[in-house]
Amino acid sequence: MKIGMNLLLWTTEVTPEHDGLLDQLKAMGFDSVEVPVFAIDDPTPYERLGKRLKSLGLSATAVTVMTPEANPIAPDLQIRQAAVARLEKVLDCCAAFDCEILCGPIHSAIGQFTGNGPTEDEFKAGVETLSQVAEKAQARNIRLGVEYLNRFENYFLTTAADTARFVRAVNHPSLKMMYDSFHAHIEEKNQAKAIASCAAETIHVHISENDRGIPGTGQVDWDSFWSGLKASGYDGLLTIEAFGRALPALAAATKVWRDLFPDPLGLCRDGLSFIKHRSGIA
Repeated sequence: MKIGMNLLLWTTEVTPEHDGLLDQLKAMGFDSVEVPVFAIDDPTPYERLGKRLKSLGLSATAVTVMTPEANPIAPDLQIRQAAVARLEKVLDCCAAFDCEILCGPIHSAIGQFTGNGPTEDEFKAGVETLSQVAEKAQARNIRLGVEYLNRFENYFLTTAADTARFVRAVNHPSLKMMYDSFHAHIEEKNQAKAIASCAAETIHVHISENDRGIPGTGQVDWDSFWSGLKASGYDGLLTIEAFGRALPALAAATKVWRDLFPDPLGLCRDGLSFIKHRSGIA
């Protein structure tokens, strides 16, 4: 297993200003970074990023979200088609920096609710939409990692078992799922059992504390998490996802209203140490 760091702790758009940060993360011992891909009109800046990452020996994953105007499960066909078009642009940007996995809640619009639970029609629409996207991902040698969220951020996919069922319904080699300890802490009864329910479908893991702060310092049942992960045979990336107050818009979106850790790089060091200790990575 290798260890990554999600760059949303600092930015929603990686630029040359973050070159020093990439140097620091590499020197600290990270193997990979997770790149936010929200600016999607021009892949060119991502080409430079790819060269920078290659020079440092850092691999890359990516994360994005969907909007109400590009919702893969919308009843309106035009909106679903817009979702495919949006994700194709995202994939073009990802390809520009040799991204291995595009993850995130790409199954539905984040923060949009109907007042009801998910329907079979929405499930079928999501399967149809992401089947198309999986084909486009495969053509770019990128794998998709569908992320389930907690009930306060979405209503469509909220458990590991439901997400595994969705992945099996799409039934495409380029579409799998990811597991996030933060969302699982809210929605699952038991981390180990949740991991077991989706072990065959999981290609990416987020290490995230219950308060989005330093991993290992909160209420997540890490004993259950690590025992479940080891039992599953997972050997992919373990990527830290944490959020702070540096970006007001992102802080508002992630509901971070207070400082959760002394400093970002300290979080990285402590999180890296925690993962190495608990996972057995030398």
